[in-house]
Amino acid sequence: MLPPPRSRGAALPSDHQLLVFWLELLVLLAVARGLGAAMARIGQPAVVGELAAGLLLGPSVLGAIAPGLQHWLFPADDPLQRSLLGGLGWIGVFLLLVLTGLETELGLIRRLGRGVALVAMGSLLVPLLAGIDLGFHLPEAFVGEGAPRLVFALFMGTALAISALPVIARILSDLDLMRRNAAQALLAAAMLDDIVGWILLGTVAGLARSGSLETGRLLLTVGGLLAFLAAAFTIGQRAIDALLRAVRLRRGGVASSLTAVMLIALASGALTHSIGLEAVFGAFVAGILIGRSRFHDEEVFAHLEGLTRAFFAPLFFANAGLRVDLGLLADPEVLRWGLVVLVAASLTKFIGAYLGSRLAGLAVREGMALAVGLNARGAVEIIVATVGLSLGVLNPRSYAVVVLLAMVTSMMAPVLLRWALAGWSGSEEERARLERERVLGGNVLVRATRVLLPSHGGPNSVLAARIVDLAWPEGVEATVLAAGRDVPAEDVARVRAAFTSRSLVFEQAPTKEPLAAILEQAALGYGAIAVGATDTRVAGGLISPVVDELLAASPLPVIMVRKGVGADPTDPPAFRRILVPAVGTRPGRAAQEMAYSVARRLAARVWIAHVVTLPTLGQELRYARDSGEHRAAAGVDRVSVAEHVIEEARVAAAEFGVRADPLIRTAVSAPEAILSLVREQEVDLLVLAANLRQLSARPFLGHGVEFLLRETTCAVIVVTVPPGWGGAARGR
Repeated sequence: MLPPPRSRGAALPSDHQLLVFWLELLVLLAVARGLGAAMARIGQPAVVGELAAGLLLGPSVLGAIAPGLQHWLFPADDPLQRSLLGGLGWIGVFLLLVLTGLETELGLIRRLGRGVALVAMGSLLVPLLAGIDLGFHLPEAFVGEGAPRLVFALFMGTALAISALPVIARILSDLDLMRRNAAQALLAAAMLDDIVGWILLGTVAGLARSGSLETGRLLLTVGGLLAFLAAAFTIGQRAIDALLRAVRLRRGGVASSLTAVMLIALASGALTHSIGLEAVFGAFVAGILIGRSRFHDEEVFAHLEGLTRAFFAPLFFANAGLRVDLGLLADPEVLRWGLVVLVAASLTKFIGAYLGSRLAGLAVREGMALAVGLNARGAVEIIVATVGLSLGVLNPRSYAVVVLLAMVTSMMAPVLLRWALAGWSGSEEERARLERERVLGGNVLVRATRVLLPSHGGPNSVLAARIVDLAWPEGVEATVLAAGRDVPAEDVARVRAAFTSRSLVFEQAPTKEPLAAILEQAALGYGAIAVGATDTRVAGGLISPVVDELLAASPLPVIMVRKGVGADPTDPPAFRRILVPAVGTRPGRAAQEMAYSVARRLAARVWIAHVVTLPTLGQELRYARDSGEHRAAAGVDRVSVAEHVIEEARVAAAEFGVRADPLIRTAVSAPEAILSLVREQEVDLLVLAANLRQLSARPFLGHGVEFLLRETTCAVIVVTVPPGWGGAARGR
C-alpha cells in the first residue's frame, strides 16, 4: 500500500524533494567514499578525497560540465532541500567531535598546558591582525554592498584566525597520529582556536547586524562558556558517571550505552549552542567527560566510530564543497587576491603557531607539526564565509576567496603534517608511552581496564592486591569490594594498603550476599576480577563456596592468587624466580602477561615451560634443539609446534621488556613435568592458565591445574577465563 501524498507546503518535503534527497545521499556517499579510498591508497588521509567530492559534484566541476543535472540533483535555490542535506552533515561533524573527545587525554594536555596556550595564542593573534590589515587593503569589489569596511576587515581577520577542529581531528585519525604528543597538543590548541573563533564570529556578526558592538552579548557568551566548563567537569562529570553506571547495572548492552552517550552529547551540544557557541564544541566536551568516566563502555567507541566514518563524516565533508563555485576564480583579479589571502593566511598561521611553540620550549619538529596542522580551516571556514555572505558583509567574490582558503588549507594540512612528523618519533618519554600503549593494546588481559578485587580480608587477598598492583599499568584504577556482612575492617584495611601506585576505590556491600554484590559490581566496566584463594577448602569444593560460585558465574576473567606455604603476606612479595607454561592459547597468553608484568616490576627471572607429551611411559628427555634422540622420541611435528609456541612466548616477553628462558621437556604427564621444573629451578611463583568448565558440584579447572594447586608449595596465580571469552578490546 502506497503512503498518502505529502503536503506541498514549506513545512514538509514533497515526494520529489525526498527522492532528490535520497539520490543526493547515494551520490555524495559513493563519490566521497570512493575518493577517500583512492586517497588512502596513495598515502593521503581519506578526508582529502571526501572534501574533493563536494568540489567535483558542486558548481565548480559537475555544474560546469552538466549544469542541468547538477542543479536538479543539488538545487541551490531550494532552502528545504539544502537543509535536509545540511542537517545530516551537522550530525556527522557532531559525532566526529564526540569521537575526538573520547580519544583526548586531558592529563597529557595538562602536561603540555603552557605550550598549548602559547601556540594557540600565536596562531590566533598573528593571522587575526594580518586578516584585519588585509581587509582594509582588499579592493572595494570584494566588500559586500553597504557593509562598513571595519566590519569587513574584522570578518577577514576572523576567517584567517580560525582553525577547524573537526577537520584537524579527522586528519590526525586518518594518519593514525591521535596518540602522539603533538596530536594531543594540536587538538587542544585547535579547541582554543575554535572557541575564540566562534566568539569572534558571534561578535562580528552582531556588529554587522546592529552596527554596534554588543558588549553585553559578548560578556554573556564568555561567562556562559566559563560556567559551562566549570559545571561540566564537576557536576556534569558526576551526573555522567551516575547515568553510565545505571546503564551498566541494567545490563542493557551496547545499545543502551550508545543511547546514553548520544543523550549526553546532545544535551551538552544544546547547552553550548544556547550560550552562543556551536553545538559541536559541546559534543567535544561531552566526549572528553564520557571518556574520563570509569563506567563508559569501550565497545561504544567501535560502534560509533564505524557508523560515523562510514556514513556521517563523509557526507559532512563532501557537503562542505557543494556550494563552492571555483569558477569565480577565472576572474584574474579574484584569483590574484585569492592567492594573496591564501599565502597570507598560511604564512601568518604558521609563523604565529611556530613562534608560540618556540616560546614554550617545544621541539622544532613538534612546533612545525602544530603550525601546519592548525592551518586546516575546512568546513568551519565555510560556515564563516556563509555567515558573512548571508549578512551582506561578503559578496560572491570574497565568498569564493574565503572558500578557496578553506579547501586548499584543508588539503595542504595532511600532506604538510605527514612531512613535519616523517622520521620523527618524538621524545624518549613519548616513545616509551607509545610503546606501552602498543603493547597494552595488543594484550588480552593486562590492559588499561579497571580491576575488581572482592575481599573478605586474609593473607591471600593481600597478596592478590599486591599482584594486581604489580601487574597492571600505573594509573589504572582498582576497586576493593568488601562484600558481605562480616568483613573485618582491619583485614580490608590491610588489603587496601597493599596498593601503592594507583588510584583506589573502596566499595562496601554489607547488605547483599557476597556473590550478588560481586557480580553487580563486575557489571560496571571492569576487565578482570582478582581474588585471594583460601588456605583450606570445603570438602567437595574447589577453593571456597564464594570463590567456586564466582568462578562459575563470572562474565570476566578471574585471577586467583594463593600465597606460598610458610610465606609471610605482610612483607612485599620478593619473587625472584617465576615459571609460566607456554601453551599457545589465549588463556595461556593471559597468564604470560601476568608473569611478565610482575617480573618486569620485580626484576625477576622468568622461565617459559612447554611440555611435549609422550603416549608411552619412558624416561623424561631434556630438550636440545639439534638432538636426534629427542626428535626420534617426540616426533618432528611435535618439536616444530613446541618451538613455535616457545618463540611466541619469548617475543611476548620481549615486548614487556623481560628476558624469558625456555624450558622444553618431554613427558607422559605435563603437570608432573611442570612440578618437577618448579622444584628443579626453585621457583617461588607459578603462573597457570585454566579453561574453566563446570561440573555438577563445582567448577573444574582441569586435572593438570588442580594437581599443581594441590602439590606445589610456592605462590600460585591461576588465570581462569569464562567460556566464550574474547579477550582484548580496543586499547585507548
